[in-house]
Amino acid sequence: MNVILKQDVDGLGFEFEIVSVKPGYARNFLIPRGLATVATPKNVAELNEVLEARKAQEESLIADATAKSSKLEGLVINLEAKVGNGDKLFGSVNNADLAEALVKAGVEIEKKNIKIPGNTIKRLGKYTAKVRFHRTVEVDFDFTVVPDADSIKAAEEAAKTRAEMAKLDAEKAAKANTEEGSFFNFDNPIYANDKKKEVKEEVSTEEAATEE
Repeated sequence: MNVILKQDVDGLGFEFEIVSVKPGYARNFLIPRGLATVATPKNVAELNEVLEARKAQEESLIADATAKSSKLEGLVINLEAKVGNGDKLFGSVNNADLAEALVKAGVEIEKKNIKIPGNTIKRLGKYTAKVRFHRTVEVDFDFTVVPDADSIKAAEEAAKTRAEMAKLDAEKAAKANTEEGSFFNFDNPIYANDKKKEVKEEVSTEEAATEE
């Protein structure tokens, strides 16, 4: 059902905004708490009158929101996180983390006005968040979750260890092959008599052929 928000509601919308919600959520939570009213034709008409009366103020709010949203253009945000195996994070990244990063970058925004995929992020990668500065001003913002310095160092050390282990395995394999070759070398005294026997038999065969 459609309701008119009477004030900003986290994760839902702004004051004076008409939003669609489940009937149970509206009747059991929003309306009893004075956060919204049913969007009947009468209430919508009254809303339009209020917005018309607030036109100058609304235009100012929209202009301010648009100016804030323009700061997102070309802005690069990399959220650092601790990483476990592969691209999985220890913990997660949420809208509060992105809001904090945006504020540090000079963009005034509250976490309640940021919506990220699935509400939490648990893997490295590129993501797109919806950032709302006003009920009529919403921007898709791309950001990236990257490993922090400690995770990068740990990954480098793990890679170095794997490389050293691979080198040792290769050296062991090469040594084993060399020893195997030596074991079957006919210059080895163990096989010396067999080798001489083969040569003697070859000579005897050639002499017999000559006599014939």
